[in-house]
This record gives sequence, C-alpha cells and structure tokens, in this order.
Amino acid sequence: MSAVHAHRGPPEWRFAWRGLDASGATRRGTLIALDAAAVRVALKRERITVLAIERRASAGAPKARHADVTRFTRQLASLLRAGLPLANALELLALSPGPNGMPRIAAALARDIAGGLRFADSLAQHPARFNALYCQLVAVGEASGALAAVLARLADDRERAAAQRAKVRAALTYPVAVLLLAFVITAALLVWVVPTFKQIFDGFGAALPAPTQFVLVLSAGAARWSVPAAVAAATGTLALQAGLRRSEAARLAFGRALLRLPLCGALLTTLCAARWSRALGTLLAAGTPLADAFDSLAHASGNAFFDRASAGISERLRHGERLAAAMRAAGCFPADVVQPVAVAEESGALDAMLLDVASLADRQVDEKIALVSSLCEPLVIVVLGALVGGLVVAMYLPIIQLGNVV
Repeated sequence: MSAVHAHRGPPEWRFAWRGLDASGATRRGTLIALDAAAVRVALKRERITVLAIERRASAGAPKARHADVTRFTRQLASLLRAGLPLANALELLALSPGPNGMPRIAAALARDIAGGLRFADSLAQHPARFNALYCQLVAVGEASGALAAVLARLADDRERAAAQRAKVRAALTYPVAVLLLAFVITAALLVWVVPTFKQIFDGFGAALPAPTQFVLVLSAGAARWSVPAAVAAATGTLALQAGLRRSEAARLAFGRALLRLPLCGALLTTLCAARWSRALGTLLAAGTPLADAFDSLAHASGNAFFDRASAGISERLRHGERLAAAMRAAGCFPADVVQPVAVAEESGALDAMLLDVASLADRQVDEKIALVSSLCEPLVIVVLGALVGGLVVAMYLPIIQLGNVV
C-alpha cells in the first residue's frame, strides 16, 4: 500500500448558509463540504433555494465511534450484496443523517474510489477508524472479489467484540462503583460525623476502647489529608493517562499489570487471546500468508503486552520457529490456546483451529465473567460491612460501655 502515504484528500470546510425552503420560510444552518458548489448541490437535494453561503473555518478530521464504524461496515456489506457498485454504495452512505463523522468519511472514500484509489488504501487514510487488520482484510477481499463477504465477517467480529467489552465492563463496573461509593461514604463519616462523637467522648473523662481510638485517629487523618489525597489521586490519574499516551514502556507495563490482576487478570488474558486468535485465524482464512499476517496484528488484542508478544512471535517465525513454540515462548498465551495450535500446525488446518480456539475462548470469557460477578457480590458485601459496620460499632462502643457502667 505504498500509495497510502502519498495520497492526501482535499481539505473540508465548514460553511454557513441561508436559504428558503419549499414553503418560502427562511432556513439557516451549517454544512461541511469541499467547496460552496458541493453545499449548493446538497441544499438543492433538500429543495432549499440558496441565498447566501459563507465559508467559516476548516472542518477538521471527522470523528466516529466504534459502533458507528461497525454500522457503516454492516450497511456497506448489505449494499454490496444487493448489487450496488462500491462507489455508489459509499455515496449512498454519505447521505445518511447523523451527528457522527461517518457520512463525511464515506464521502471521502467515495471520492478516493472515483479517483482511482483502491478501497483498502482509501481506508488507510483514516487509521483512527480503520486499523491495519481492517485494511488488510479489505485488501484481501478486493483481490479475491469477495469484498461483501469480508465486510460482513468484519462486522460480525466487531459486534462480537463490542458485546464482550460490554459484558466485561458491566462485570467490573458494578463492584468498583459500589466500593468507591463505600469509601466515599466512609470518608464523609470520618470527616463530618466522627468529630461530633469526639466532642461527646471528651466529656466522658474515661479511657476509650481501642477500636474507637483507632477510628478517631483515622478521622483526624482524614480531616487533615483528604483534600491533599484527592488532589494527589487526580494528579496521578492525569499523569498516568499522559504517560500511557506518550510512552510505549508505560503502556507495556500497564498492560502486563492488568493481566496480573487478581480475579480479573485471567479474564483479560483469555479475552486478549480470543481477540488475537480470531484476528489471525480470519487473516489466514482470507488467504493471507502467516508471515505477512502479523503485520496487521499490531493492535489486535487491545493490550500492549499482547501486542508486543505478537511482534516477538513474528520475529521468531522469520527465524524458522513454529507458531506454537513462539506463542509458548511469549509467556502470555494460556496453555489451552497453544496446544490446539501445535496440533493444527501438524494437520495443516491452522486457520480453522484458530477460529475454533477463539470461539472456545469466547465461551470461557463468558463463564469467567459470570464467575467474577458471582465472586464480587459477596466481596462487596463483606467490604461494605467491614467499613460502615465497623465504623458504627466503634463509635457506639463507648456509649454501650457507659450504659453498662450506669
């Protein structure tokens, strides 16, 4: 795809327009287009008589969410299967209304196709939306004449990955949110409620129980350090985000740390292995040679540690090592993924085996999500009881003891 870097599309601009609709009412709005002529064509299509057009500023790069790209892929596959030529299908998708940037991207792709650029090369002009794996599969589909089938397969894989991400997010978000809420409530009690009890305890003139003394010390510490701690936590979070954006070493260390988390680490490892196996199996099934397939796996797993392992596996393959041995040496693939690959290498059915392994790993991910959810529920209850219940008991223990004395 050498033409990818040489080709640059014309810039788009944001135009403000004023006109009359079919009923004679004045209409105003903004449109993003290459020039004023394109704005007039778009408004004429909506039966608006143009009175004035003013170019405001550069429109910037179009933005679209993961779900928007998936919907575009599914719709384009359907249009191609219905018999529409690629350029016409893209032009039709460019007319779709919506706040996202996919209509602009579709229009740019249609212009590139009309200009003689290959579809895969045109997609590569938008790397933030279409990664190397996507472009590679489209290139294979173009070459084999099965572009509609490849796009449908891509849409299936993206929808499956989105569903898995939603399940993992749901399994992890609930316990994390509840625990954070528990810590916030505990901190509020320590800062505002416990000092009120301290004034009562000072009037007792007697030694306080050890749990109560411990809570009073925590209260004093929270009142003094809560704001600095919150500022430090916010600063640390921003610094971590900046480091992950700028440093490959930081992304690698963070990815490795995620895979070693208790409970969640095994789930994330299986999830990354499933994504990696499905991506490689899909490339091989489409006819991509094994040595070339790894050029499109740079971000297939979604974890920097797995992505680095892909680069290491590719290097070992170039030196003549078998795929299963290279995966085993990477140290991040589960044994139930590596062993079937070793068998498939001997039988010559590597692509089918990788897809089967990915399907099995997907089922394991679902099972582990259910397991993590079932384990998190009692864990949340125990932590909530220890924090809030322990705090209440420590505060009322001196009062109970005083009542017993009386």
